[in-house]
Amino acid sequence: MNLRITEIFYSLQGESRTAGFPTVFIRLTGCPLRCDYCDTTYAFQGGEKIEISDVLKRVAKYQPHYVTVTGGEPLAQNACLTLLSSLCDAGYEVSLETSGAIDVSNVDQRVIKVMDLKTPASGESEKNLYQNINKLNSQDQIKFVLGNRADYDWSKDIISEYSLDGKCEILFSPVHGKLEPVQLAEWILHDKLNVRMQIQLHKLLWGNEKGR
Repeated sequence: MNLRITEIFYSLQGESRTAGFPTVFIRLTGCPLRCDYCDTTYAFQGGEKIEISDVLKRVAKYQPHYVTVTGGEPLAQNACLTLLSSLCDAGYEVSLETSGAIDVSNVDQRVIKVMDLKTPASGESEKNLYQNINKLNSQDQIKFVLGNRADYDWSKDIISEYSLDGKCEILFSPVHGKLEPVQLAEWILHDKLNVRMQIQLHKLLWGNEKGR
């Protein structure tokens, strides 16, 4: 069984609950979405077909604790589910970065799902599969990437409508170069939101360099 993979690399996690920890990233090729702020368009096409057994060998060379499967949209490839389970079986703490536009029902329960709910500024908010929310548990995270005040207000409404507060951790991220982090921080503090604000650590360290 193989997957089309754009890159496998070792870096510091830039987002989510494990930000700052050394992590192996497996970036799968392909994505059905075209978000306006996407910073991984190079993963839409191309890639290399790699057997899952060979992926595991490459990961093992780094002797990591954390492994993140990302994209693109990893779940666009059916074999991603097998990869996730295989990584868990190997003893890694595994997270999946998914757009939330594809059903997550069959994702191994040991995997930490970091699910992105697309905001209006992404241009893809109509692709959100809201029934996925009911398939998350307390170890999972929901991410909102915000480009402006309208995105912020929309996200607050979604949190209220779907009773997300207390269901799992909620992440708010400013679109790099479009929404000033300090502005987002001030909105969160003013409204006393129970969310974790995050800034993309890897971009602060390495800019837009691929493989980071």
